[in-house]
This record gives sequence, C-alpha cells and structure tokens, in this order.
Amino acid sequence: MDQIRTYPEGVTSWIDVEHRDIEQAKDFYGGLFGWTFADATPPGASPRYVIAQLDGRDAAGLGEGPAGGGVGTAAGGGPAWNTYVAVDDSEVALDRIRSAGGRVLSGPQAAGEGGRSTVCADPAGVVFRLWQARRRPGAQAVNVPGAWNFSDLHAADPAAAREFYGRVFGWQFDDLGFGSMIRVPGYGDHLQSTSDPEIHERQSGIAAPPGFADAIGWLSEVQPGEAPHWHVAFTVADRDATAADAERLGGEVLDRTDTDWTRDAVIRDPWGAVFTASQFTPPSG
Repeated sequence: MDQIRTYPEGVTSWIDVEHRDIEQAKDFYGGLFGWTFADATPPGASPRYVIAQLDGRDAAGLGEGPAGGGVGTAAGGGPAWNTYVAVDDSEVALDRIRSAGGRVLSGPQAAGEGGRSTVCADPAGVVFRLWQARRRPGAQAVNVPGAWNFSDLHAADPAAAREFYGRVFGWQFDDLGFGSMIRVPGYGDHLQSTSDPEIHERQSGIAAPPGFADAIGWLSEVQPGEAPHWHVAFTVADRDATAADAERLGGEVLDRTDTDWTRDAVIRDPWGAVFTASQFTPPSG
C-alpha cells in the first residue's frame, strides 16, 4: 500500500542531525545509506536544512548547526542524532512535560510549512524533541536497509524514565528479559489500517514478541562511561559491509554485537555523532 505514513501522538516520528558542513555530511550519509537529498529551506536561507530521501521517500533530516555545544548536542559537546515524538498540540504536550518534571529548551517554532518543532529535556537532562506535523508527517522510509529503525532511550535510571515518559506520552514498557520494549498501545492497529496492512501477519510469521507491532523503541540502562541519551539505529542489509563503508568514508566503528535478532555495529560519523547500524537476523527455528 503506497500510502503516507502517519504518526499518532506519542509515537517517535522523525530524526535529524546538525552538522556545520552539510555538504560533507551529505557525502558521508549518502555514501553510507544511499540517500539523496532535497533542500527544505529556500536558497540562501540560514540555517540550511535538507531532507534525506531513500527511493524518493523522506528518511531523515540534516540541519546546519554549530560545530558543538548547541541545544541537543551530545554530552561531549559534539553533534548528535535527534529523536522527535509526534504530538497533536505542542502547548498541551509542553504542559504535561513541565508537570512531570521536564524542561523546554527552545521553541515551539515553525519549521516552514512542515510543522512545529520543540526541544525538550526529561528530568535527567536527556534531550528529545517534539514534532507537531503539518505538511510533513514524519519519516516515510522506515525499517528497510538505509532507513531509520528505532530510537532507543539509554537511561541512567530506567524506572524514573518509565515514570516520566509514561506520564507524558502514555508509553508502556514490557520487560522481555533482554530489554524493555517501549510501546504506544494501538500503534500497530493504526499501521495496519493505514500504511502497513500486513504488519500483524508479518510479525506473527517471525514469532515476534507480543505487542511488537506497537513498539517504538527500547529502554536500557546506560553502560559504564556512557552518558544518558536517545540513540538512533538504522536498518542495514549487511552489518559488516556497512561498517566497512563507514570506515572508508571517514567514520569509526566503536563496537559490534550479535543478538538473537540482530547484528549491530555502533558507528561514529567523522564529526562525532554516534548511531547504530542494525542487520535484522531473526531466529530461523
């Protein structure tokens, strides 16, 4: 079904990263994921913002930003991938965020005719963003090689994170032993009735965990030496080939792990933004 993918309130809907030199960032990510790019801002406008596309569908954003230290950058001051959560009304959502102990760092502000963006932080200081869609509902290329897979919350205090995000967005958390799945109840049914009519049948065929159609990400505790953050993962066809391409393009492979379901590589781009390349390898039995 070739239908626009829409995002109910509380579902993570968009990702982007800010770099000082967009042309260099385009070279790296275009070479890594096969993205093409379309300018979202008028010629000569500053800061510049481009939409990365995969097979003509919106996949992510690249924004022109400071070399480090801006709102939403990584704990070390460098660039970081940003995760946006869909909301129907920014002001109403901000009231919930404040009452739950979060903060508003900037916005809401119009992002052209695409929508309204707000930068927030949870009570632990982890930065996330809100997206109130207008013309751009969110990522259209997802869960295919070269596209966004999940955004995962690496929290210093997972219990506190559950309390905050549950209050603000109605998220539910299922402990599956190997991790806590973040769900928006009813999201799978929304996808089935709109852009992904075979989602339940497909996931049943691979024995996915109950409720996986509602999943929007994972919650885990930070590892020693890791700062709390929202971490972006991209689907790839071949973890090792992607890791080799990243190194060839000037990135660095920080870690490789294999699980029952994925083969992952944690990659740092040439300017410091960290993300995961994830090859889906479901159990065969």
